[in-house]
Amino acid sequence: MPADKDLNELFLDTLKDIYYAEKQILKTLPKMAKAAQSEKLQAAFLKHQDETEGQIERLEQIFEMLGKPARGKKCDAIEGIIDEGKEIMDEYKGTQALDAGLLAAAQAVEHYEMSRYGTLKAWALKLNIPKAAKLLDQTLNEERKTDETLTKIAETAVNYEAAA
Repeated sequence: MPADKDLNELFLDTLKDIYYAEKQILKTLPKMAKAAQSEKLQAAFLKHQDETEGQIERLEQIFEMLGKPARGKKCDAIEGIIDEGKEIMDEYKGTQALDAGLLAAAQAVEHYEMSRYGTLKAWALKLNIPKAAKLLDQTLNEERKTDETLTKIAETAVNYEAAA
């Protein structure tokens, strides 16, 4: 086992992974907003687009704290989740089920992000980087709120309309 592969390295690798993921999400959100039929869903996607820009800035601050360049590392997981969302946009365009599918895809993204940010926050605390942990926690809370908003939209309108 290589001696240089420690928690610091894993933290940095995972930071690069979520940085890449956030950049991809930022590119995808306007397309999802445009595809959404529900105004509430469109608004949620656009609000999260603004939040994502702030989340990217926070990640850049953490890279700076570590004295490392802010660089992404291809994240196959987010690529797969985004591809599923694109498939839904193509296959369900113009149908009542489109928004329900977009919501499901968006929540898959949120759950991936919450998992990553929760892990990074725990590692930052373990590595004694409290400022990074605080920034990661801020983002984690935003992701949770977005997930709750999407759940409310799904429960109040979209899933009901998809079943009609």
